[in-house]
Amino acid sequence: MVRILVVDDHVVVRSGLIMLLHGKNDMQVVGEAAEGDEAVSKAEELHPDVVLMDLSMPHGKDGLTATAELKKRLPDTAILILTMHDDEEYLFRAIHAGASGYILKSAPHEELLTAIRQISGGNAYLSPTATKRLMSDYLDKMKNGEHAGTYESLSDREKEILAKVAQGYSNKEIAEQLIISVKTVESHKSNLMEKLDLRTRPALVKFAMKKGLLNFE
Repeated sequence: MVRILVVDDHVVVRSGLIMLLHGKNDMQVVGEAAEGDEAVSKAEELHPDVVLMDLSMPHGKDGLTATAELKKRLPDTAILILTMHDDEEYLFRAIHAGASGYILKSAPHEELLTAIRQISGGNAYLSPTATKRLMSDYLDKMKNGEHAGTYESLSDREKEILAKVAQGYSNKEIAEQLIISVKTVESHKSNLMEKLDLRTRPALVKFAMKKGLLNFE
């Protein structure tokens, strides 16, 4: 049974979603909220499996801010953005905030149900329109020579720092070896992890191992 929290500032929309979901034997609506602050509070209280999150809520915290905060407090809760915004800027910001899925309010009911089931199982879901936008953005970057998410996208200095971080050197030790400031090391480290979409040191070490960068000689 997928436990769901519905978040939208329009009562009619919330009621419609709740009616739709109540009719499914594998889903249960455990709560509802009208804005971001209430959503965070209700989620901490109810621990839903999935939060259906609207983006534009003029009163209180907006959906993107609430999504980012929820992922910090309840990392195991999947968040599905349900919005009228068919806009790549909102899409990218939602993914960056930690959303597991992005779907338009104009989507068919069956697509919404599929999205909920997908993200409740630990998968991601993007509407066909969102997927097309992501692919278009990726292809544009490739045409411009930006190999996002690859080792080749790093600068020579970033590659150097990647290897040393993976080998276990501290920021201070790297700074001394390369004769640069600790702040510069931290900046390069942050940039390279963002480019490679890596969030932890173990993930960075694993990536470096695959690239054969762990040479301690």
